[in-house]
Amino acid sequence: MRVIIEPSAEHGSQRAAAIVAQLIRKKPRAILGLATGGTPLKLYQELIRMHQSEGLDFSRITSFNLDEYVGLPPTHPQSYRHFMTENLFRHINIDIRNTHVPDGRALDYETYGSQYETMIDEAGGIDFQILGIGRDGHIAFNEPGSSLGSRTRLKTLAPETIRDNARFFGTAEDVPRLAITMGVGTILESKKCILLAFGKEKAEAIAATVEGPVTAQVTGSALQFHRDVVVILDEESASQLQRRSYYDEVEEAHRRLQSGEVK
Repeated sequence: MRVIIEPSAEHGSQRAAAIVAQLIRKKPRAILGLATGGTPLKLYQELIRMHQSEGLDFSRITSFNLDEYVGLPPTHPQSYRHFMTENLFRHINIDIRNTHVPDGRALDYETYGSQYETMIDEAGGIDFQILGIGRDGHIAFNEPGSSLGSRTRLKTLAPETIRDNARFFGTAEDVPRLAITMGVGTILESKKCILLAFGKEKAEAIAATVEGPVTAQVTGSALQFHRDVVVILDEESASQLQRRSYYDEVEEAHRRLQSGEVK
């Protein structure tokens, strides 16, 4: 893992957007894996700015979202399809036919999960997967105890996740108890991952993910097996890392290399 620590969530999101934009410019037909929630909002805002001000072109991009609540129609204000439309898709020139969000109203979730996996494979696999992380260290809706080899499937949400997401619904009772989610194994097959975490409430999860043992109880820790992961943090979310000085040294080495100081 490459760990980048920025002064704030805004700086971290700008850094992440620059990495995504670099990929899009290099590979205009890239396949993006997208996340929802509060963490990637500033990243999406910066990508929108790049599109509107710098001409960043999404017209040939294909996207696959990580997950969706079961039972919510796409028009529901808390559905992830609605989230993506309002916070990214309608502000850029992506072809909406090339955007994929799991169907929370599928009748046969086992079959649908296999179909979603097939769609990803037929598109060529995910080039760049954007991830957030839960306070208990879960990625997508792969709650603690999920198989590290899991595929897209139905998942029951943990009580901690329901409590955390209650702020979006008004009350915990209104939060759906089930979701369809890409599996940990699906995520690990992406060519590159970028994990974003901001705020002190994510510090424990980040320490466990980056420096702890690989365990199904912290599904984010499986990213230690991934070949190319960039973790972008702010100072608060990085506050429990034990090897902070080394991560800073690595970034300084990257800076010197890119500036030509090291040849």
